[in-house]
Amino acid sequence: MDAKNTKAFGTVASDAPLKEIHIQRREVTPKDIEIEILYCGVCHSDLHTARNDWGGSVYPVVPGHEIVGKVTKVGSGVTKLKVGDLAAVGCLVDSCRECDSCQHDLEQYCLNGFTGTYNSPDKHLHLQTYGGYSEKVVVDEHFVLKVPANLNLAAVAPLLCAGITTWSPLRHWNVGKDSKVAVVGLGGLGHMAIKLAKGLGAEVTLFSRTPEKTQDAKELGADTVVISTDAEQMKSVKGKFDLIIDTVPYIHDINPYISTLNINGTHVLVGYLGDLNPMLNSVPMIMGRKSVAGSVIGGIAETQEMLDFCGKHNIVSEIEIIKMQDINTAYERMLKSDVRYRFVIDMASLKK
Repeated sequence: MDAKNTKAFGTVASDAPLKEIHIQRREVTPKDIEIEILYCGVCHSDLHTARNDWGGSVYPVVPGHEIVGKVTKVGSGVTKLKVGDLAAVGCLVDSCRECDSCQHDLEQYCLNGFTGTYNSPDKHLHLQTYGGYSEKVVVDEHFVLKVPANLNLAAVAPLLCAGITTWSPLRHWNVGKDSKVAVVGLGGLGHMAIKLAKGLGAEVTLFSRTPEKTQDAKELGADTVVISTDAEQMKSVKGKFDLIIDTVPYIHDINPYISTLNINGTHVLVGYLGDLNPMLNSVPMIMGRKSVAGSVIGGIAETQEMLDFCGKHNIVSEIEIIKMQDINTAYERMLKSDVRYRFVIDMASLKK
């Protein structure tokens, strides 16, 4: 297949900084859309993959799966978008499209393994896929999303991962105007969970260990903030919540939160991968038919639904715009949670 050189920012080793490199992008096939990338959000997964924290990184790695831009070319069979339209790409660029999950618009659970936007086997060029820290991307139209024109384009970018990661469980557990939802952790995911749950009409509580975040959480839409290290405050919300969205990305004790679920309530993990430690105590779960669940991103139809909802309710991410050349500094700041609440790269800086 024909390919062309594209300027990007990536890393050649787990301990090497990100720098300008050149990658191959395929020529547009009949079902492909080429997008000039205008903005790309920065996700914790980008950093983990660049540094091989999860194992399995194949170098060079070009991260970035919160992509927004403008359509510059379409294949002869494309019907979804035309040249000049705004477009977005999230965490997925392909799946088998034939398994039960794919047939039910759950491409993120493809039984044959989805193709991630970066660091996945690329069936077209027989390399790895490369992400949005680059001038452009070529993606099958099925995995390209339409962007509501009324939203701030840069602030849309984090919706493609942080937004859909929290939207999917809100929808799966049928959150609406009578729901009581709690969010654990106020970062890139947590602040989107608050905005989206509030947009759906829920009563929203933030669990935080940091009293200083109270004002910010309320400005984002939280009705209440509960300091999770305060036993009295935790007791005051016993048996209250239908759904807890836990966005904390590191190991933590979830047992104290289970007592705050109501009968049939669910605590869903969206931020942490790994063993639970300390272990779950099943007694409060059994005595109230309570669940601990996991959820990952969302399918394409669900992501489009989320973008349309955000367009209607004017919901976007809280962002800090950076230049591509400042990505290594941004990663170090991200490790210290020194960002409110998501970095977004202005990809015009890559052209300089």
